[in-house]
Amino acid sequence: MMMSPTVNIRDLIAPVYYPLHADIKRHGHVFYNLPGGRGSAKSSFCGIEIPLGIMRDPTGKANALVLRKYAVTLRGSVFAQIQWAIDMLGVSHLWKAKYTPLSFIYLPTGQQIRFAGLDDSAKLKSIKPPNGGYYKYLWLEEFSEFLGELEIRSLQQSVLRGGNDFVVFRSFNPPISKANWANSFIEIPDNRAITLKTDYTMVPPEWLGEEFILEAERLKEANPKAFEHEYMGVPTGTGGEVFPDVEVREITDEEIKHLQYCYNGQDFGFATDPACFMRVAYDRKHETIYLLDEIYKRGMSNRQLAEEIKEKGYGNQYLTCDSAEPKSIADLRDMGIAARACYKGPGCVEYRIKWMQHRKIVIDPRRTPNAHREFTRYSYAVDKSGNVLSQLVDADNHSVDATAYALSQIIFSRASVA
Repeated sequence: MMMSPTVNIRDLIAPVYYPLHADIKRHGHVFYNLPGGRGSAKSSFCGIEIPLGIMRDPTGKANALVLRKYAVTLRGSVFAQIQWAIDMLGVSHLWKAKYTPLSFIYLPTGQQIRFAGLDDSAKLKSIKPPNGGYYKYLWLEEFSEFLGELEIRSLQQSVLRGGNDFVVFRSFNPPISKANWANSFIEIPDNRAITLKTDYTMVPPEWLGEEFILEAERLKEANPKAFEHEYMGVPTGTGGEVFPDVEVREITDEEIKHLQYCYNGQDFGFATDPACFMRVAYDRKHETIYLLDEIYKRGMSNRQLAEEIKEKGYGNQYLTCDSAEPKSIADLRDMGIAARACYKGPGCVEYRIKWMQHRKIVIDPRRTPNAHREFTRYSYAVDKSGNVLSQLVDADNHSVDATAYALSQIIFSRASVA
């Protein structure tokens, strides 16, 4: 292996990972489970180990496959992580990046690091190891995004063949529900696997920067439960509920007078689905969302909806709407409503939900009865064995969507620190 003589591997991985680094070198385990909170450097560790292992492989036959559930997320996450690792190792001149297919090629031997999404699991069968080699390394980033143990077992059977020495990384931020399949999966005893749970306090603070640490401490003060999940990697939900921190109580008129920032969101109805308008407030200091008012009706025309919004006194305020309905947005604008489309991009639905999960949600059933019903009952999908999946159910979630649209501008303007 040719590597910059000035590079010390121990300067590139956090000390908490030194034992795992040594374990990989002595072929101690096959599976490395890496659940951790934000800033725990788990992805950096995987990113370093894979190109390093390929360059150290004496056979020249070991390759790597890096998978995420959705292909659109690859280039901005794991691909960039591997690029960073190659640069930090001082071996950029030995690797070539390709974008079709997405991969890195180790020039001295032709070994590869390939990237793929499991949007369609059939794609996996067409990803053959190059040069008559095999996939020694498999990195399942955001492990909990996959659909469950059956999908994981199937892909491992497809990938882990043709060799006798394998290293599988399963890295993820633990889902909020303790009952989530991924949280439960890594607790199953397996003498081929080792699990290391990490958080940002185990990483040199200078790697993270002052702003990261200040934001973590601010959330710890404002919402300890959200801090435990987001930064410490602790599942804080007890079952399959999507929103574990809902406070059901009266919201008084006096309380509303002191809420400075209010927002409106609209989920349009389809056929038998109701149209749902939500008015919410957000208190950033205390990381709290307040549900203040709703319109929740089936069979409403856009004109009727606009009239009712005006009757409630919200007609001259911005209304952020489902971007999938441009004609309905145009109709509302024609009727004097300041309607606009919400942000739409890869993974935006999951990100909005994750953002709301980390905030307290205060609901007054008298003011928003339908939102109370939907938020308190909204649960993740389960498989045939009753295991909680990470998949959101697209049903009975109209007020959830409308609330997410209302807060969309805040959610994505703060995406770097949320």
